[in-house]
Amino acid sequence: MEEFEVSDASKKTKTIYISTIFSIALVLLMLGALGLILVHAKNLSNYVKENIVLNIIVDEGAKEADVLQFQKELNGNQAVKQTQYVNKELAARNLTQDLGEDFVNFLGYNPLLSTVDVYMKAEYANTQGIEKLKKNIQNNPLVKEVIYQSSLIDMVNKNVNAIGLVILGFAVILLVIAVALINNTIRLAIYSQRFLIKSMQLVGATKNFIRKPFMLYASLHGLLSAFIAIIILLAMLFYAQKEIPEIVILRNYTEFGIVFLALIVIGIFITGISTYFAVSRYLRLKIYDLYR
Repeated sequence: MEEFEVSDASKKTKTIYISTIFSIALVLLMLGALGLILVHAKNLSNYVKENIVLNIIVDEGAKEADVLQFQKELNGNQAVKQTQYVNKELAARNLTQDLGEDFVNFLGYNPLLSTVDVYMKAEYANTQGIEKLKKNIQNNPLVKEVIYQSSLIDMVNKNVNAIGLVILGFAVILLVIAVALINNTIRLAIYSQRFLIKSMQLVGATKNFIRKPFMLYASLHGLLSAFIAIIILLAMLFYAQKEIPEIVILRNYTEFGIVFLALIVIGIFITGISTYFAVSRYLRLKIYDLYR
């Protein structure tokens, strides 16, 4: 009979720990999903900014060798990600393909000018950064005109800032909720062990000795929960990239690694801290309070 009771209690304890692990994993999954959304939003923002084109119209009398040297100087600028030289012949061919007819034969000459298309780094792709670069470029005698869509840049930056604030606010709220949910889950799991905790204390075990196994188990549960959440997130990423192949351009393994590492740290830290305080609470209680 006694063996049956011990076995039954052991099964209940295992069931509680398993449910605790999966509950924490679901909370970490929400945090991880939000982290991946933040990463993709940041990468999407950078992608959009780095594809804003600054068109430099080259003077018609400029020699190609001088233009190529000018392009090389632009590539050395810290604000420039890359440049592309489009001579007037290539520009004519591109426009002919877009129009579907040969406008050069119709006009009898090529009215287009050579251009250098400048793509800036994301951190410099704002009105101040572009205007600063534009002033430096216009001082060059090879440059006839510099064109860019200032309204588009302002709109992109405003929308990115607004979306960033919304996501950040949502992240803070979700983090608070996650901490509360994990803490409550741990407290419920420790509640089932309150008599064991008090029994160990009554036979002379020190508080640190009692806490140690619970802390170790909590850290292990946090680690397992994080791994479960990471596996599900990887499956979600794989499915998303399969359904939307274009999302590959936003992929950044370093940032993904940081998100996954953060999940492991958060899982271990929150479960460890919650367990510490939950066990300490029952260590302070009187025996008759355990039944309340």
